[in-house]
Amino acid sequence: MRSDKSWNRGGTHARRSRAGLRRRLVAWGAVPLAAALALPVAAQVVPQATPVAHAAPAGEAVPAGVKVTKVQWLTDRRVALWVHSPAMNEDIQVQILVGRDWHIAPDKDYPELLMLDGLRARDDQSGWTIETDIVDFFADKNVNVVLPVGGQSSFYTNWDKPDNGKNYQWETFLTKELPPILHNDWRTSTDKAAIAGLSMGGTAAMMLAERHPDMFDFVASYSGILSTTSLGMPQAIQFAMLDAGGFHSQNMWGPPSDPRWTEQDPLLHVDQLKGKSIYISSGNGFAGQYDQQSGIPGISTNIAGMGLEILSRMTSQNFATELNKKGIPANVVYRPSGTHSWPYWQFELHQSWPQIAKALDVDPEAPDCRATGAIGDLANGVSWLGRCVTPEYDVPGGRAQDFAAGRVFWSAGTGAKIVAGAIGGRYQQVGGPGGDLGLPVSNELATPDGKGRYNSFQNGSVYWMPQTGAHMVKGPVLDKWGSLGWEAGVLGYPTSDPRPMDGASGTVQDFQVGSIYVGDKGAYEVQGAIRDKYNTLGAEGGAMGVPTSDETTTPNGIGKYNRFDKGIVYWTAGTGAWSIKYGPIFDAWEDQGFENGPLGFPVGDQRAVPGGVAQDFEHGTITVADGKTEVAQK
Repeated sequence: MRSDKSWNRGGTHARRSRAGLRRRLVAWGAVPLAAALALPVAAQVVPQATPVAHAAPAGEAVPAGVKVTKVQWLTDRRVALWVHSPAMNEDIQVQILVGRDWHIAPDKDYPELLMLDGLRARDDQSGWTIETDIVDFFADKNVNVVLPVGGQSSFYTNWDKPDNGKNYQWETFLTKELPPILHNDWRTSTDKAAIAGLSMGGTAAMMLAERHPDMFDFVASYSGILSTTSLGMPQAIQFAMLDAGGFHSQNMWGPPSDPRWTEQDPLLHVDQLKGKSIYISSGNGFAGQYDQQSGIPGISTNIAGMGLEILSRMTSQNFATELNKKGIPANVVYRPSGTHSWPYWQFELHQSWPQIAKALDVDPEAPDCRATGAIGDLANGVSWLGRCVTPEYDVPGGRAQDFAAGRVFWSAGTGAKIVAGAIGGRYQQVGGPGGDLGLPVSNELATPDGKGRYNSFQNGSVYWMPQTGAHMVKGPVLDKWGSLGWEAGVLGYPTSDPRPMDGASGTVQDFQVGSIYVGDKGAYEVQGAIRDKYNTLGAEGGAMGVPTSDETTTPNGIGKYNRFDKGIVYWTAGTGAWSIKYGPIFDAWEDQGFENGPLGFPVGDQRAVPGGVAQDFEHGTITVADGKTEVAQK
């Protein structure tokens, strides 16, 4: 597991000395090194208050313009949403690890645990899912874990100005735009919520909990910087943001003298945390069990991570002191070692879970379940499925049981079969055993070409490969695809699920090299350059209509063509792909002998001319104008 990339570049050479560390800390505006190294190493636990539930949001109206633009189940327990944010004018990906009983109790809502990323947040996944065991850890826990994706160097706040092409308005998104989507459509409770983050995310978690005190019952900072305005901190934050993506803090909150810096400083608003369950942790910067030791005792090769963790320890201590002054209890954990890096944040997430569970009023312990019977016979021999997380339960047509890494389905007619991973996600997205596919009739299998995987179901299959993802294939499309050689044939792997035709009756499904269309006249494939041309003409809803043939070789063997309701698309290597509509021009070309006649193949689509239309061919032009047809050869 690599060192933390959320605030820093990671380790530097082990040859760096304590003097070198001093120079870097001074450059960041940090405390003198002697004072930093004198920080206490024993854990400090402040008595914890009993959390109280926050008030439910007033109404669940979705703000104007907020909408879910895409949903993708990544596994049967992990879903990605793309939510359009009017405030940021972009679609923001949010992943949810759904509660343990999501499938067994479909009417149940789950408390929210909002987990924020660090300074180097990526746009494809949260660092929590990349760097930690969070997916497996929460598989047996009854909370909806919400993971915003993106926000590099954003501090999850509203920025004064755009920067690097980003108009960050994260506070608006997380507190106003996203919650109604979670509450209305994703079985997320309005009664209980927690927020936690690492590094930048820890800072932001405290900010948001203070600025929206009715939203969260629990707040945690894992190595957060809990003061933004103390001596040297604005400069340290600017240094880190420039290093993580080239962002400028003046575009976030203005210059350090701007009032927004004090408005956002967690240290200055601790009174807003009264009644919340609070967890604060940090190391002391010295090399610990998850660090690579340098040649100097106690010094990690992750020099930048040492300095940043010292800053976190210093500001966390000041924050805890201020909480004590205000009489606000908190659980403050000072690790006796450790740098600013992911293994320690995973450790702290595990350590803080009992406190999170208590605040959210959920059982912190894993359920007592066993896999028995036919499901147990299969599951107990498959180690990668992991532990069971639910007992057996009824599903349409049979029984099921959930495990940490997948699900096992059983019926008398199909036996026990495993569905997991991306294939399990697609199966869930299309309705699971109660959907179009029915129950599985095979375990996940390797495709004959060795490039992908698939599961067969009563009414179809789901195929997956890394480049295309997982997609359902069923009915006449499956039959047609099979007749063409499955994934090893001319079309390759599916790249979409079946969907209704646009402007026509039937379904269409896309594959790597072509598409299969199923209409009233049968199932036909359109591929390659002919499909590309067909798509430019509006596909099934456009000028050509629905396919009425597969791709066919021309009688002279030079080219290919597909027939459609309203015409034909021809292709050759020398001319490319062009359409010719049924009508007077087509009839005249037919009279000339089609492509074997003196005109040859089309070299353009039909075009308008004064009084009519014309079309060019290799060796001439056909014009229909003012009711007359003229054939002109070159």
